[in-house]
Amino acid sequence: MTPALAPIVAFANGGPGAVALWPTLQLPHLRQLLQHAALVHSDLGEDTSFSTPHERAWARQLQLPLQAGGVPWAAWQQQAHDPAPQRQAWAWFSPCHWRIGADTVHMADPAQLGLQEEESRALLEILAPWFAEDGIALQYERPDRWLASGAPLEHLATAALDRVVGRDVRSWLPDAQSARTVNRLHSEVQMLLYTHPFNDRRAARGLPPVNAFWLHGAGRLQAPVPVQPLPQNPALTALREAALQENWPAWGAAWQQLDAGLLRELLEAHQRGASVQLTLCGERNALTWQPRQPGWRQKIQQVFKPAGLPDLPNLL
Repeated sequence: MTPALAPIVAFANGGPGAVALWPTLQLPHLRQLLQHAALVHSDLGEDTSFSTPHERAWARQLQLPLQAGGVPWAAWQQQAHDPAPQRQAWAWFSPCHWRIGADTVHMADPAQLGLQEEESRALLEILAPWFAEDGIALQYERPDRWLASGAPLEHLATAALDRVVGRDVRSWLPDAQSARTVNRLHSEVQMLLYTHPFNDRRAARGLPPVNAFWLHGAGRLQAPVPVQPLPQNPALTALREAALQENWPAWGAAWQQLDAGLLRELLEAHQRGASVQLTLCGERNALTWQPRQPGWRQKIQQVFKPAGLPDLPNLL
């Protein structure tokens, strides 16, 4: 059983810049939490997996099925509105901008498109008929993310948005054989929006064109799973944004904010006798530690030879 206090830290490591910065960070609360902690769960994966380690960690906590093509987040979310057994598959649909070069197709962060609700709804009216012809219904959820539903999403393996932002999308596209409909729609949407007045109006405002989409969190739930809100923390959000932008000084600052806030509170709860866990996630792995009270030998050792930070960037 997972303790009530069991935060999950996504993007706990990063590229070479993060590896170089890590030993210089002052994270006293993290150090104390891990100094006598036991590693109680290891999710060892690959950095080519469609699902991120932090997605898989959340899925385990929420008792969501871990499917080969990812986690059915959109279907899980729909249960809050309709708890009846699901008859169709769902996915999240993110309008986005692809920067197409000579030998790369780069995905910009959809959050940076600056879509407002009215504009997003107008785009939905443009695209919905095209998808409806292939049995995929689109509906508005928020400016940067819609909902998609329909039979073509039933067995669709999709990469998490966090895997693709800032990278070449070609390594993360769904399998060509099992996702012919979706891959064809990718091409059709690019052609449709290339000269569309919708993007002319954005260009006049100095905004990048919306010329693509990304489906993620696809699948159907075979059995109900309780829906509960995922915890929000500004430091965790800042850590994610800095890592996706490869802004390692900002990533280090977010780590120190996290240590001074959430991790300090976790350490204090541990010192009061509460059962706590901490899951740290990188590109490949998610490792869960459970802090334990040190014995007298460890306490003496801690005074004369305090332990430093673990080599997390290489572990994760």
